Amino acid sequence: MNTDVINKAADTIRVLSASMVEKAKSGHPGGAMGGADFVNVLYSQFLVTDPDDPAWIARDRFFLDPGHMSPMLYSVLALTGKYTIEELKQFRQWGSPCPGHPEVHVERGVENTSGPLGQGHTMAVGCAIAERFLQARFGDVVAHKTYAFISDGGIQEEISQGAGRIAGYLGLSNLIMFYDSNKVQLSTNVDAVDREDVAMKYRAWGWNVLEIDGNDPVAIADALVKAQGETKCPTIIIGNTVMGRGAVTATGENFEGKYSTHGQPLSKSGADYVKTIENLGADAANPWLVPAEVEKLYAERNEELRKICAERHAAEAEWAKANPELARELDDFINGKLPQIDYSAIVQKANCATRTASAAVLDMLAQKVKNMIVSSADLANSDKTDAFLKHTGAFVNGDFSGAFLHAGVSELTMAAIMNGIVLHGGMIAACGTFFVFSDYMKPAVRMAALMELPVKYIWTHDAFRVGEDGPTHEPVEQEAQIRLMEELKNLSGEPSVLVLRPADAMETSVAWEMAMDNSKTPTALILSRQDVKDLPAATGDRYQEAQGARMGGYTVMDTPHPKVVLVANGSEVSLLCEVATLLEAGEIPCRVVSVPSIGLFEQQDKEYRESVIPTAGIPVFGLTAGLPSTLRGVVGPHGKVFGLDHFGASAPYPVLDEKFGFTAQNIVEEVLRFIGK
Repeated sequence: MNTDVINKAADTIRVLSASMVEKAKSGHPGGAMGGADFVNVLYSQFLVTDPDDPAWIARDRFFLDPGHMSPMLYSVLALTGKYTIEELKQFRQWGSPCPGHPEVHVERGVENTSGPLGQGHTMAVGCAIAERFLQARFGDVVAHKTYAFISDGGIQEEISQGAGRIAGYLGLSNLIMFYDSNKVQLSTNVDAVDREDVAMKYRAWGWNVLEIDGNDPVAIADALVKAQGETKCPTIIIGNTVMGRGAVTATGENFEGKYSTHGQPLSKSGADYVKTIENLGADAANPWLVPAEVEKLYAERNEELRKICAERHAAEAEWAKANPELARELDDFINGKLPQIDYSAIVQKANCATRTASAAVLDMLAQKVKNMIVSSADLANSDKTDAFLKHTGAFVNGDFSGAFLHAGVSELTMAAIMNGIVLHGGMIAACGTFFVFSDYMKPAVRMAALMELPVKYIWTHDAFRVGEDGPTHEPVEQEAQIRLMEELKNLSGEPSVLVLRPADAMETSVAWEMAMDNSKTPTALILSRQDVKDLPAATGDRYQEAQGARMGGYTVMDTPHPKVVLVANGSEVSLLCEVATLLEAGEIPCRVVSVPSIGLFEQQDKEYRESVIPTAGIPVFGLTAGLPSTLRGVVGPHGKVFGLDHFGASAPYPVLDEKFGFTAQNIVEEVLRFIGK
């Protein structure tokens, strides 16, 4: 190792990072300046990627956890040729490929969107699981390392406990994490908020722990060699680094290790930008100039990578020739090709809970979809994801021949791991828990929506009919919350999440079919604990009629001249069918509409929406077991929604139905009052 050149390259990353923030007049220079040595050594000597095929399935991955250190990432990627200097100059500006926090862009070398601390390295755990899963099936032809970079803040985030525990339990020796321990946070020093022994903590979780000077390139390289040789457990390299390394004042005094350099340009922190650039060996008049020796270092690494990848690709070709069926299967995984599944052939029990109907689908998927991982947060026998487990095994230390992850009681960790599994490529991921605990998952669901990852969420026990468990376990406001994600557009201009609350078993089969077909966004399946009655089928083919769910909403029961339209989703639809029968006996003809996806329904053209739920002329009555606001947009300004405006209670659910007014007779009375009868 030529340490002079290596140090010059690290200083170049520091100069570029500080200059990006200075020009943008906002950002986080200090951490980027301290972490530059690690990423420089990693990218110039260790990380194996294909310069000509950024999406190569067997590439090493680098997951950045502290997204505020984006200048460091963009700078090192610029040295590799993924960004231009002109693009770096547009940091944090409108339309720039260098946003304030990184957004996933594999072609640019950005493997994950990051910003909320703790999630980035947890996604790396998911990526490492995906790699072990594929390696167990296809061998070393797909093997690679996953590197993660975590900060003091990420270590403090509660999610780090789940990530550390699971990675250690599974023995993810393919995971190498660098802890940038600069002992400085945004507004304080670390010692103002904790006294924990990080090394001891990770050793307790079963990690290989290495402690080094994180600004010493030789020590970094030695640690990476040791980490790469580890075969039994993940490695954390605790790098003691210096915040704002190289920063000086106007008089040349040392200004390193100051938390003021964390979240603002150097010129506003107490440091002097010009003097700092000069102290780092660059020309403050032209800080964007990359020294020739640094360009040469990275150009030579790119050529070295091309030679490495040529050998790897040749080996891949030989493997494919010797294993044509496995090669075709791997290619299908990578290209997202699903096997043919006849969802209409899935046998559903009559009048069953939609979680039970979901289990029947999962039973089929476990047998058909060979690149699918399912997880549960210690509720597999309640959320019925154990139907998938019956046809496979759970991951255990060193054994990834199965396809089920017991995540333990860690919903947020589980959801972030699912994001990492999908980010890896070639994989499908689904995870389950009670709907009320989706609250714990929301930060990772939001990240999945931002990254447009098709993770499947299986949320059961969907309403107050959880019953005896009481209000802590009875979701009321949760559906309204997740429905907001149907209104929120992603970066491609599409609804950020597909939300489906099916009304019966066949609609559940269709909902799962829609979820598996959805390769662009996350899908939320909201499912009942209690049994629900099958909806009537005018044609005799309930499965085909349930295909109306693909429009978001459709007519379940109808009459030539309805006097009221009754609208619901989930288990309330069958109740409305009972209500409609009673009303029609009183000579009030009704239309019953199921709206499993409000967002999808609102995407349909006006003609279709009007054909299902007219906006004028016919009163519209909505029924929901959650907040009335859930359906207000559907029934329109002149409609009425009967729902809950309070928490649930502990009692058997039939008692709660009666106490809360969710009986056919009470809803009939509510409808009659609404239409003035």
